[in-house]
Amino acid sequence: MNCALGAFAAALKSPAPWLSPYLSVGQQVLAAPDASSVAAALNAAGSEQVRFVEQSALPAGESYEAFIARTRRVPTRDNLHDLFNGLIWLSYPLSKRRLNELHAGEISIHGTSGARGPLRDALTVFDENGAVMQAPEELVDALRRRDWHRLFVTGRHHWQSARFALFGHALLEKLVQPRKPITAHVWIVADMTDDHLAASLTSDQLATRNFLPLPVLGVPGWWSGNEQPSFYDDTDVFRPLR
Repeated sequence: MNCALGAFAAALKSPAPWLSPYLSVGQQVLAAPDASSVAAALNAAGSEQVRFVEQSALPAGESYEAFIARTRRVPTRDNLHDLFNGLIWLSYPLSKRRLNELHAGEISIHGTSGARGPLRDALTVFDENGAVMQAPEELVDALRRRDWHRLFVTGRHHWQSARFALFGHALLEKLVQPRKPITAHVWIVADMTDDHLAASLTSDQLATRNFLPLPVLGVPGWWSGNEQPSFYDDTDVFRPLR
């Protein structure tokens, strides 16, 4: 087993709450008979919608996103960053495909030189650092207003009716070493299923960067320190709406 898979196996011995959506698929990956590379282990999970290849399969001069769109293969390095990316692909294949299609469409029009533009910037933000939230309007309104006390203290009971999952693979990688300032870009949805999430990822909506910042260690049950209301008094992390 290579180092990235070994580190992930160690993390799953006592999994953090944010890894819960990926426990089943993660265990399938770790059970792979071929653990010589991250790509091989991900392929052993058996998805028909996506395959993973070594990074060396990406031709020189071809962009990562264009290669995925052309071949339906995801270049994958032997590190945690790409392992988490693979877990997201296996869990949300339609949504990841949608992000890739939008990237590839922009690349076909504008190429890869120069600025990415607002749509590709938003795609990258969500892909790397996004989270998905389905919640009662009371919580959504509090988050939009950055009313952290209402979101996490007086409205804490509403979280029992909420669903919240991390989507960004870089975000999951950051949380290998949790720090209070780590913040997700939240995408509000009416349904957390992959097909509904994919349908919500339109170019018009994404280009407006309609994300809501949420310090993830503030989520109830995700960090022991947030059981105290004073946890949310840190305005360097829980910043008021400007």
